[in-house]
Amino acid sequence: MPALRRTARVERRTAETDIAVEVALDGTGRYDCATGVGFFDHMLDQLARHSLIDMTIRADGDTHIDDHHTVEDTGIALGQALTQALGSKRGIRRYGACLLPMDDTLVRAALDLSGRPFLVWNVEMTAPKIGQFDTELVREFFQALATHGQITLHVERLAGINSHHIAEASFKAVARALREAVEPDPRRADEIPSTKGAL
Repeated sequence: MPALRRTARVERRTAETDIAVEVALDGTGRYDCATGVGFFDHMLDQLARHSLIDMTIRADGDTHIDDHHTVEDTGIALGQALTQALGSKRGIRRYGACLLPMDDTLVRAALDLSGRPFLVWNVEMTAPKIGQFDTELVREFFQALATHGQITLHVERLAGINSHHIAEASFKAVARALREAVEPDPRRADEIPSTKGAL
């Protein structure tokens, strides 16, 4: 466990949204997420729970138009919070991967806290909506998270017919990979995990 808790708070205010995010990387997966988008809150809860990153998220967005701005801007703020909490990234494992089954669905996620944002998204949804939630917003969230969290992120659906399961397995797989990547490496506790000397 690091000597200092790796925490961050980010506030993002635009004409479309008002977002506040708090994270603690060395947490237990506590979550308190309220964005006004019910299914998205459920996914954020999964992200916190399975990454063991404590998350408090509040969002007030223009959901009378649609959920796009709220979901994307939450991804931006959460990515920024992760970047701040990681600091120099000294002593972390850096890489993480997970192969996650959920009933009919199998999703693979792999990531690198590289400082080089990139998303490879091979996750095809089988329905345009989950309840009132547009399934295309799952990708929008992870694009924002990868970009502003400076993460190289690959997510792939290997099997699955139920869009709820596909979305939830994607969040859980990324969470598990993130948990592994942010963990302190006891064999390299005070080193930057790169031959460049910086991430």
